[in-house]
Amino acid sequence: MKYAAIDIGSNGARMQISSILNDEGRVRFKKVEYVRFPLRLGHDVFTKGEISAVSEDRMIKLMLAYQLLMELHEVDDYMACSTSAMREAINGHEVRDNILQRTGIHIQIIDGKKEADLVNNVVVKSLGEGQFLHIDVGGGSTELNVYRDHQQITSKSFKLGSVRLLEGKESKGSWQKIEEWIRANVDYSQPIQAVGTGGNINKLFDLSSKLTESSTSLSEIIRMKEYISQFTLVERINKLQLNPDRADVIVPAGDIYTSAMKWAGAEIIHVPDVGLKDGMLQMLYDRAIAKKNKVK
Repeated sequence: MKYAAIDIGSNGARMQISSILNDEGRVRFKKVEYVRFPLRLGHDVFTKGEISAVSEDRMIKLMLAYQLLMELHEVDDYMACSTSAMREAINGHEVRDNILQRTGIHIQIIDGKKEADLVNNVVVKSLGEGQFLHIDVGGGSTELNVYRDHQQITSKSFKLGSVRLLEGKESKGSWQKIEEWIRANVDYSQPIQAVGTGGNINKLFDLSSKLTESSTSLSEIIRMKEYISQFTLVERINKLQLNPDRADVIVPAGDIYTSAMKWAGAEIIHVPDVGLKDGMLQMLYDRAIAKKNKVK
């Protein structure tokens, strides 16, 4: 079986095709194709309120390419989700309908809770015992979740993201709202660690010194963020070899991760390299198993 997940964010759009492997009862997802393209829908939406005709045309071309790849890989099922940029665009549903008509790909415009739930379904598997603050920073929004002993205690989505910060379009008082929410929901009588998901924390983690294979310290993320901020955008692309659409948002995104960790009192962050696309793949698999069991 092969499944495809299409994640259309405020900064980039990505598709992952994975095959399902069953290793003596243990199910694993093996990546067979991954394509990411910097659509930057957030630039349109957070400054003008709508998706431009140029961006819509690029989206249609990208979805056609994704459709062809799914056909070539003989994908059994797919799921396509768009997040904050498309759900805030005044023409988001119109663009979605045009894409469906032109490409046959149905895009679900999901809210912050649905987005967080999909990510949490895979993040929770990477957690140990104790208290964790899960921080998921996208281009247009940040989702926060508190876990204690594998149980989700509470969650909240905030209109603060890397592209929004870059454009100077963060909602009024958003930083204060995040700090107040964290302070109200973290149990400071217990130790806490952070879990970070999203492309920017993955890149910061890749560049940082590690504590373990999947964790590093708050001080190390701060050090790397400050190191990158010393370079111009051109230098980040040429010297640090960051993609252009990563080079300009990685520092604003880093500010969100490090601020949330400071407010929570978390000195360690785990970076499991999972995200929305992984949650979609898990949902596709769970849906197929439930359907199969129902037929039985």
